[in-house]
Amino acid sequence: MNAKGLLRGLVAAGCLSAAFAVAQSADTTTPAAPPAWSAGPIDFSAFVDGYYNFNANHPATKSYGNQLHNFDFDADSFSLSMARVTLSHDPDPVGVRLDLGFGKGYRYFLGGDYSDFAHIEQAYVAVKPKGGRGFEADFGEFVTSAGAELTEAKDDWNYSRSFLYAFGPFYHVGLRTSMPLTKSFTAGVQVVNGWNNFSDNNSGKTIGVTTLYTNPKFTFAGNYYGGPENAGTNKGKRNYFDTVLTLTPTARFSWYLNYDYWQNRNAAQIAPDQYVTTTLDRFQGFATAAKFQATQKVAFAGRFEYIADASDAGASIGTGLRQNLNEFTLTAEYKMPEGTLARLEYRRDGSDLPYFNKGMAAAAVKNQSTLELGVIAFFGPKR
Repeated sequence: MNAKGLLRGLVAAGCLSAAFAVAQSADTTTPAAPPAWSAGPIDFSAFVDGYYNFNANHPATKSYGNQLHNFDFDADSFSLSMARVTLSHDPDPVGVRLDLGFGKGYRYFLGGDYSDFAHIEQAYVAVKPKGGRGFEADFGEFVTSAGAELTEAKDDWNYSRSFLYAFGPFYHVGLRTSMPLTKSFTAGVQVVNGWNNFSDNNSGKTIGVTTLYTNPKFTFAGNYYGGPENAGTNKGKRNYFDTVLTLTPTARFSWYLNYDYWQNRNAAQIAPDQYVTTTLDRFQGFATAAKFQATQKVAFAGRFEYIADASDAGASIGTGLRQNLNEFTLTAEYKMPEGTLARLEYRRDGSDLPYFNKGMAAAAVKNQSTLELGVIAFFGPKR
């Protein structure tokens, strides 16, 4: 992406933010947590997420035809993205959470571990000792602490996920701790099997450090994950830095800026049980988004991001192609009765190289435009 293109994207995002900020006429409140049924000590909740997508490039292969999209994969098709059932019990002092996910989105979420751990998005035991001043320890599988966006579209501002989410960690397996150090600042340490894998690919462990500062008008989160992530050896380290600044100047307007940098020092086997470090893959970028709650039922959101991918073919991070990526997304949201949410979204993905398929031609064009309608239904006692 050239400087003029980047400038146009930033100006568009700024104009969108300004347009959101000027309208201040209707009441709104912060959305409540998803409802849950209770059966004894266990709470239950569920949702279903499906969509129809139109891809202007009309790729010949419709399944996973929306390149660089995460969970809204299928082009020119109706599709079930996700369906989930959650069983949970808050720690008092011991709790548990189990998220069972179905659909193509969760199959991709679990990747190569899907066959052995099908449908398990999260499964962990939580311990929160009485008198522990808010300290909590979770053991098992849990979603990552990194990033501005969460796994499910219902928890995000836009229907599709950003590049930063798509190329970052989804989940971890191991130990997660957190503790409020002041009324505004919480920190935690994690010891995990890297990311996006149930079983570790070497004997080393990845260390995570999480921080969160909260204020009525803004929050700042800083996260780090680092450790050996090359298969079969502890040589070569992966480092991932994630920062998110979120501003909420009014109850109706929110804005965030997310910057990520990650790198992986590769390793090559030169003899049995002998490895040497080789090339360094790097990937960095930023995403900025704004949301305006026009009424209690209607909201609008916009997102712009830019990614510089310096990873080589076969790299374990990024696209495996040295390129600069950008995307711009506009989303209109309407909350329907009985816990149903609809989002109409336009998205434009771009690269400085011919990367996107068009019809029967592979890697033929530099842009991809999609229009989709996503519908999410919540299931609980009161919606």
